[in-house]
Amino acid sequence: MREAPEGAGGRPRAAVVRDALGVGVAVGLSGFAFGVTAAGAGMSVLQACVLSLLVFTGASQFALVGALAAGGNPFTAAAGAFFLGTRNAFYGLRLSQLLALPKAVRPFAAHWVIDETTAVSLAQPDRRSARLGFTVTGLTLYLLWNLTTLLGALGAEAIGDTAAWGLDAAGPAVFLALLAPMLKSTTERAVAGLALVLGLGFLPVLPAGVPVLIAALAAPAVLWLKGSRSPQDSRRSPKGGRP
Repeated sequence: MREAPEGAGGRPRAAVVRDALGVGVAVGLSGFAFGVTAAGAGMSVLQACVLSLLVFTGASQFALVGALAAGGNPFTAAAGAFFLGTRNAFYGLRLSQLLALPKAVRPFAAHWVIDETTAVSLAQPDRRSARLGFTVTGLTLYLLWNLTTLLGALGAEAIGDTAAWGLDAAGPAVFLALLAPMLKSTTERAVAGLALVLGLGFLPVLPAGVPVLIAALAAPAVLWLKGSRSPQDSRRSPKGGRP
């Protein structure tokens, strides 16, 4: 598919900036929950801030500190976070064609290839608007995410035991709040449901962090089942059919 010429049928800059800022601010504020969760998992303020600066992908960060907080092996926790982050590589393949950024800029832009910047970019009708949406979303989210991580970690350090205040549940709650609106199709809901069953089912019997890796098998399992049922459904369907 050919990209629309730059500027042809594009949205007003103000509308693109407004939408990008809305996404960036809304999600960026959840960095506070990550800072609290990281501190509750035993990380120092510096460690939490460096993780947000260098990793900058919320789902992977929450998965990592969640596994560590449960007493999981650091390597297992890192593996779970890595697998969650691999989706950004697939986003990058699409965005590289859509944005067509100069080669000198691509290594820096790659750090901002996450769920939110991808969603805002793909929602735009032309390349100029996509670039603007990507930049505003990425910049706003990066600054706010790191600032609120710092504030969350400092706040958790000041109040002491985060579990006593119930703040250890802040990370999972935010993660679920971000995930729920994305589950629009039956397949997506089936994957989420099976992942939940696998994760909770193996949680009592396996080391912390390992159930997350097993839950990741829900996606290929559901897709395989869906693919295997499609030929059977097509054979059962009568030829022709009513108009």
